[in-house]
Amino acid sequence: MMKNILIIGGGSIGKRHLRNLLSLGERNVAVVETNPERAEADKKEFNIPVYNSLEEIFDKKFDVVFVCSPSVYHLENSLWAAGKGSDLFIEKPLSHNLARVDKLIDSVREKKLITMVGSNWKFYPLFQKMKELIDVGAIGKVLSARCQFGQYLPDWHPWEDYQHGYSANKKLGGGILLDSHEFDYLSWFLGDVKKLSCFAKKISSLKIDVEDVAEIILEFKSGAVGEIHLDYLQRFNQRNFEFFGEKGTIIWDTNLKKVVLMTKDRGQEEFFLDSAYDVNTMYVEEVRYFLACVEKRKETITPVGKGAQILGLIMAAKESAEKDRSVYL
Repeated sequence: MMKNILIIGGGSIGKRHLRNLLSLGERNVAVVETNPERAEADKKEFNIPVYNSLEEIFDKKFDVVFVCSPSVYHLENSLWAAGKGSDLFIEKPLSHNLARVDKLIDSVREKKLITMVGSNWKFYPLFQKMKELIDVGAIGKVLSARCQFGQYLPDWHPWEDYQHGYSANKKLGGGILLDSHEFDYLSWFLGDVKKLSCFAKKISSLKIDVEDVAEIILEFKSGAVGEIHLDYLQRFNQRNFEFFGEKGTIIWDTNLKKVVLMTKDRGQEEFFLDSAYDVNTMYVEEVRYFLACVEKRKETITPVGKGAQILGLIMAAKESAEKDRSVYL
């Protein structure tokens, strides 16, 4: 059944979700975009209602709201939507800090809303393969793990000046720690975190006022130790995960497009990504999954409560870097 859907934010990720919703057959989709030029472009390209502010749609009711605004506005937009009884898809991170997050959780619980914080890589075939291998004990108990994400910030959206993007600006909720998916995914693979230590700073000549590199060491409640490396600096982008268990090792690298499983008893096995795979597919599957959960009134893989937990990890990492000490969760 088609829903009345609102997307708050017509930037890169908002436009991606818009295209994917339309491709899935949704037709009652509207956008709020405060930038007049971008709003006009979206209206012409997609032939849909585009509003310049939430005030313009004060009396309108939407079944589902996608929050795709800069991070600093996520909580404000989400509370507005929850107050109207709309189910919520919120792009990561849930917010730029923990202020009023409890209020959103209470509102969602009271109104029995279906919520999801963006986590597109959970719908990527090779992430699902790693999760499967870990869960079935292919490498035994995981003892340690490490992952990294690094890409030169000006290359993220080469069609626009990186200095004006939310990632580059503290006032918009930017910084590599808040930009990262890795806190979510590593805890998805390995479970809850017990404590962490973080070193983060701005080290490059990029014209930004946020940290551009971070190293985080985590101790999980399972006893495993993990490492996350994040940066805005690498001229050749990297995203990879490694898991080291009692029986073997699992390795994935986005550039190699395969998962490698190495065990003593079976040697090396490789699981390849389909050569025709389109990266946008994981975003399509993410939205398809969310809409199915809305239809069935079923909790999603990353509800706001989980999003708040991940945001708590990021805030703990910021605290650790600022105070130069470990933080217990």
